[in-house]
Amino acid sequence: MTAAQGKVEAIYIAAKHGELPHEVDAAVAQAGRGIEGDRNFDDTDPDSCNITLIEAEAFDDLKARHGFEITPLESRRQVLVRGVNLGELVGRRFQVGDVECEGEERCEPCNHLAKMVGTQDVLRGLLHTGLRAVIVKSGTIRAGDGVGLSAVAERL
Repeated sequence: MTAAQGKVEAIYIAAKHGELPHEVDAAVAQAGRGIEGDRNFDDTDPDSCNITLIEAEAFDDLKARHGFEITPLESRRQVLVRGVNLGELVGRRFQVGDVECEGEERCEPCNHLAKMVGTQDVLRGLLHTGLRAVIVKSGTIRAGDGVGLSAVAERL
């Protein structure tokens, strides 16, 4: 990885669908399969993805801008990052610690999240702050790891 653009602030996993995720210090990510111990690991649903990330900055002023607060773990995204615009990683290879990923598309908040937190404002408040990605090289993600374009992405 070249100079990190950002860093991992937290990692969240949930063993079962509908369960509120819990924070872990490190997680093993397997290429094409997802994060071990997470509800989406080895999920064959075509709407599922290997890994989801979300920008920490989105939570900094939700109350001031939109009149509500939720914690990053309530967003149900697996990796909370700071200092990186995840939209710039769509269609590109990037590193999260020693894990290599490829950005698929923005991971937008959904009506399920709005129902769980009790407000439709979450759809607007977290719009364009998440990312769905495929894991292309296995490894471990730890809180504090760097996040940035991989060397492969910079050569293309």
